[in-house]
Amino acid sequence: MTSFRAVRLAQRPTGVPNSDTWAIESEELPALAPGEFSVRVEYISLDPAMRGWLDDRPSYLPPVEIGAIMRAGSVGTVTESLNPRFPVGAQVVGTFGATEIAISDGSGVNVVSSDLAPLSYFLGALGMTGMTAYFGFFELGKPRAGDVVVVSAAAGAVGSVVGQIAKLNGCTVIGIAGGKEKCDYVTNTLGFDYCIDYKQDTSMRKLLGGALKEVGAQGVDIYFDNVGGEILNANLAYLSFGARVVICGAISQYNATEITPGPSNYMNLLVKRGTMTGFLVFDYASQFSVAQRRMGKWISQGKITAPETIVEGSIEEFPATLNRLFAGENLGKLVLKVS
Repeated sequence: MTSFRAVRLAQRPTGVPNSDTWAIESEELPALAPGEFSVRVEYISLDPAMRGWLDDRPSYLPPVEIGAIMRAGSVGTVTESLNPRFPVGAQVVGTFGATEIAISDGSGVNVVSSDLAPLSYFLGALGMTGMTAYFGFFELGKPRAGDVVVVSAAAGAVGSVVGQIAKLNGCTVIGIAGGKEKCDYVTNTLGFDYCIDYKQDTSMRKLLGGALKEVGAQGVDIYFDNVGGEILNANLAYLSFGARVVICGAISQYNATEITPGPSNYMNLLVKRGTMTGFLVFDYASQFSVAQRRMGKWISQGKITAPETIVEGSIEEFPATLNRLFAGENLGKLVLKVS
């Protein structure tokens, strides 16, 4: 029988996951049932939402069960098949988990091709990351040419794409990122108009006020939030009339051990007749093919870059690679290339 290694949840973490959170052991691959196929996983997606899946509390998806393989989007190649829709050699993307080999019946799996784009792109700009940026910006942000758009975690997987899409649509874009290197990347490589380094020893509200002045703006028309906390609160203080706040994530709070208080500036939504709306990319699944074609065209034309941080290593690298997200040690989409 074929053996493989997988990352299983050993216990629920308090705060940042550590070595006690995971169990990585060799297992035997069971025989395929009719309609099933096996996939050799080549790339595994690392996403901030994974931290929430580890907690035993209600959410948009059930928590990962103790002893279960860690949930993760991944892409790989079919190695054995009893399903004619997924023949041997087909390249596929799905939620196969943090494992070297997965068995699937095809539910939620799509065939992709490395002839169209690198396989890792189907976890990033052409995958859930790109779809999150696309639908969050267009469906909830409702952009108009000339809008001032602020994006937090601007050097991250979603934020980096949101800002580029905004620029394509005639917006002025301010990014927020941690450190000079990331801010230089956001402006020089991604083409944002300005970037705020939130690690400066100055209040976020003051930093945002200065950034708006630099780009000649009076307020924020669209704020795309990936971090929550103080940065969200500062943006609420500078809303323009009719502003739209898009709640995508709150990575600053994912490892918190106590309940984080809500933003104190929320009443500005009333004063400025603004909206603040959360969303899940799965709500737009029926429209993914249209968005992927648009994104693919922009990438092929060089109008959008698909930034990635690819970590190469064995499946044992998964825990440490995941924690890079919470330390801000990635530019763009974080992916583990399984060797």
